[in-house]
Amino acid sequence: MHPDNDMGAAMTFEYDVLVVGAGPVGLTTAIQLAMRGRRVGVVERWPQPYPLPRAVVFDHEIARILASLGLDDVLPTLSEPAEDYEWRNGEGQTLLRLAFDDTSHSGWPFMSIFTQPRLEAALEERARALPGIDILRGWEAMELTEEPTGVESTVAASAGDRPLLRDGVREHRTLRAAYVVGCDGANSFVRSRMRTAMTDLGFQYDWLVLDVVPHDRDRAWSPRNLQVCDPARPSTVVSGGPGRRRWEFMRLPGETVAELNRAESAWRLLEPWDVHPGNATLERHTVYTFQARWADTWREGRLLLAGDAAHQMPPFAGQGMCSGIRDAANLSWKLDLVLSGHADEALLDTYTTERSQHLRHAIELSVHLGRIICEPDPGAAAERDAQMLADQRARRDPLAGMPPQTLTGGLLSCQADGSPAEPAGELGRQGRVRFRGRTGLFDQVVGTGLTLLAVEDPGRVLDAETVAWCELVGIRLLRITDDPAADGRSDVVDLDGAYLPHLDRAGRHALLLRPDHYVFGAAAHMHDVPALVTALRDGLTLASPVR
Repeated sequence: MHPDNDMGAAMTFEYDVLVVGAGPVGLTTAIQLAMRGRRVGVVERWPQPYPLPRAVVFDHEIARILASLGLDDVLPTLSEPAEDYEWRNGEGQTLLRLAFDDTSHSGWPFMSIFTQPRLEAALEERARALPGIDILRGWEAMELTEEPTGVESTVAASAGDRPLLRDGVREHRTLRAAYVVGCDGANSFVRSRMRTAMTDLGFQYDWLVLDVVPHDRDRAWSPRNLQVCDPARPSTVVSGGPGRRRWEFMRLPGETVAELNRAESAWRLLEPWDVHPGNATLERHTVYTFQARWADTWREGRLLLAGDAAHQMPPFAGQGMCSGIRDAANLSWKLDLVLSGHADEALLDTYTTERSQHLRHAIELSVHLGRIICEPDPGAAAERDAQMLADQRARRDPLAGMPPQTLTGGLLSCQADGSPAEPAGELGRQGRVRFRGRTGLFDQVVGTGLTLLAVEDPGRVLDAETVAWCELVGIRLLRITDDPAADGRSDVVDLDGAYLPHLDRAGRHALLLRPDHYVFGAAAHMHDVPALVTALRDGLTLASPVR
């Protein structure tokens, strides 16, 4: 029975996975699990989605993940390419200018600006269209009891901060699931039921965030995305998605949150930008405290964390929501393999190992940028400006040296010393292909999941038992070719040269790709392919780095 039916408190609902929180991360997690045939319950305490913008940027990897959920046709209607990002000092000098490509090796714009309420609406519409998902809006998780084979959760009816009463008693239901994923924000209920400690970098600044709808939709903004590194008032001016703009202003020493977080203050700060009540609507004003912290462990038994429940970061690298959606992409396929019995439960421990590496990179980058931007001392700001201007004249990248976004441990094909065997851990590419008569980006034409992509048919070098195991766990065996006449069942025609030239330059004949688009491992020759598949098989069983 559907949980939105009028049931009594004694009703119990059974799920493979219970997701707490129906924001972008929770919905992405639920959709990915349901697309793999899992039954998922989503509990959200707020009866209606939050109507105002929050996150405003996602990168090419996140666009690829969202498209794989079935939103490929919707994304262009709710987002636009970011185009550029410029930093200027208080005198208007350009300290740094980044131009973003319209496409990336993921096949989507390198950076996109979007409107979060529209994205959440698209995600929820997609979730409700899938038969395996129940969305329980207006229900709040109150208790979690872990048992040997699952978790029992008590949820109570709510209407935001007001309890929904029935005969003077708050209506409640019992939900059971094999696993619970907390996607319930910085004040996570699920995290409160875990023993994990938090690492806090001590980076805290208050910023006034303003979302504005200009009346003139054709007004040109150049640059489209601007960071003003002015010690008198560090500020951010960026697109807020189609038809919107966002301004952010740092709270200065001696300024209270209360006096800053007023509509009058907002309009006063917008005056220099020729934005006023006569030509714009102030959609929202609020003060956020930017923080940099994360949970040390994202899994405890059958409880897991994702998104803001696991980490919070400053917005300067645009990786807050992106990191949460990466969490969902990493976790969902692992949960599915464990639930199906094709992987040991210890595989779930690689979730923290892998995602915390990425997460720390994103937070350290955000804090690094934040310390540059949030400098309130005029003398120190002048020194910063001089260094960045010198770097620009010398064409030195001030962001060079930051660690790359690759996996350095977890479920990867590794060398004898335990380090990933290149290119294991790298983000896989995506280009346009033709497959079985269809043409388009790889994910939309071929699909997503575990994929063995080789320059020859990999099925010919695998024995029957291994081929059967690949079919059992869902590994697709495909041949990548540039022959326009190729039309075999396993033939993928590389239309843009996204695959074959890359394999040739790397001296590889095959790649084994994970469902989250990261490379598990590669084979230099076709006769090495069986060992590569065996390494993955062993890794799923042992859930440890494969050497």
